[in-house]
Amino acid sequence: MKTQRAFLSIAAAIFASTLGADAETGSRLSPEALHEIAQIEAEIDRIEAQTIERLAAPPDNQIQQIELLGKLMLYDKDLSVNRNEACAFCHMPETGFTGPVSELNRTTGAYPGSVRTRFSNRKPQSHAYAPLSPVLHYNPAQGDLVGGNFWDMRATGRRLGNPAAEQAQGPPTNPVEMGLPDIACAVYRASQRPYRALFESVWGPQSFAIAWPGDVEQVCNRPGPPAAADPLPVHLSPIDRGRVGATFDQMAQSIAGYEASAEVTSFTSKFDAVLAKQAQFRPQEQQGYDLFRGRARCNECHRDGGPGEDPLFTDFTASNIGTPANPRLPYYGEDRPDALGYVANPLGSSFVDGGVGTFLSNGHLLSQPSAVDARWLKLAPDNQARMQVPTLRNVDKRPDPAFVKAYGHNGYFTSLKQIVHFYNTRDVLPRCQPHDPGEGTTCWPAPESTANMNTSKVGRLGLSDAEEDALVLFMQTLTDGFMH
Repeated sequence: MKTQRAFLSIAAAIFASTLGADAETGSRLSPEALHEIAQIEAEIDRIEAQTIERLAAPPDNQIQQIELLGKLMLYDKDLSVNRNEACAFCHMPETGFTGPVSELNRTTGAYPGSVRTRFSNRKPQSHAYAPLSPVLHYNPAQGDLVGGNFWDMRATGRRLGNPAAEQAQGPPTNPVEMGLPDIACAVYRASQRPYRALFESVWGPQSFAIAWPGDVEQVCNRPGPPAAADPLPVHLSPIDRGRVGATFDQMAQSIAGYEASAEVTSFTSKFDAVLAKQAQFRPQEQQGYDLFRGRARCNECHRDGGPGEDPLFTDFTASNIGTPANPRLPYYGEDRPDALGYVANPLGSSFVDGGVGTFLSNGHLLSQPSAVDARWLKLAPDNQARMQVPTLRNVDKRPDPAFVKAYGHNGYFTSLKQIVHFYNTRDVLPRCQPHDPGEGTTCWPAPESTANMNTSKVGRLGLSDAEEDALVLFMQTLTDGFMH
């Protein structure tokens, strides 16, 4: 662990050294990343403009109206503090609604926020299929928490009855993501957007009937977090504060409604076509599926369905698979005040992601859209370092074969083959030496945390190289868009 900490200290120093007088201009981003980001931003603008055109003749069905509202808000850059980052910046369709910038996936793993020098501690998850997660609950017989959204399950769904809706409430006021200082700012910005009339038609004319203070623009243009002495910097009457909360809930429910729509959660992969007897697996794909259900043991967590069960390729539990720390995360270098005085990561290079355990024990969270059930505090030790099992649907969806996707909670893995190899050989191959050229092939670094590490289903699967390839080929059949 000392070697690993030293390595992370060096990584943090490297990232810190890239910050000069122009730190707030995004100097951590390479020219390649900036070029790709500009392309993604243009694509977001194009999709938003196309979707705004639909407001001229909106659907007459309430469900479709909610979906339209949700899409408009997901592609709305104005809901971020600097009006430069839509939700979709981390969740684009061509990558299965996860990170769309190949260069960031290859290098930083995490994505920059509206304040471009602030990065999260994790890679973006897909929001496709996220609304199908159950409300977070504890299964005592199984000894597992089940459900919720986010890697650490902190969007529980206990309040709104929908984890995806509560998840949507995290990024707007997360200082390293969309960066608004107050949820009232998201509501205020939405009240100025072209979809206001449709929103009021669906959710009621009271939605934006709020007496905004004269300094609301100035307050909402300053990145969060707010000062500890003024946690709700948009100063409203108690009635208006309650109205803001209700409208913010409805914004989140609209976003979750779009994420649950057939446009996002579509069940149109080759796997679905095979289930419907409209296609057949190729021999290697079938071999991969047999391994998936058999010796590779993938199906024990990434469930392919059963009686009364959709094939969602997750069981909504959490596990620590022993992923190494990702020294490429800029988050390790965010241990000193930025130009606005904010410190995202007080622990610096000694940061260890505690996953679900940190959420349960009220640890340092960048956003907390759902309250913690105090009765679950006793579950924290058994959930330390555990991360939610992600769906494998669209796990390899990418715009072209050269596009790099990141895997694992911190984006350590940069190919599907690599993470399959890790599952297969974690406990077989030796530990890497610093700067080992065989890293990821003939050796592995130490886990970020060994707390509650899964040693029963991961690490020593005994698969050949060809069998690893077959698993990858099978998982490529989970990409939506095969059926039309």
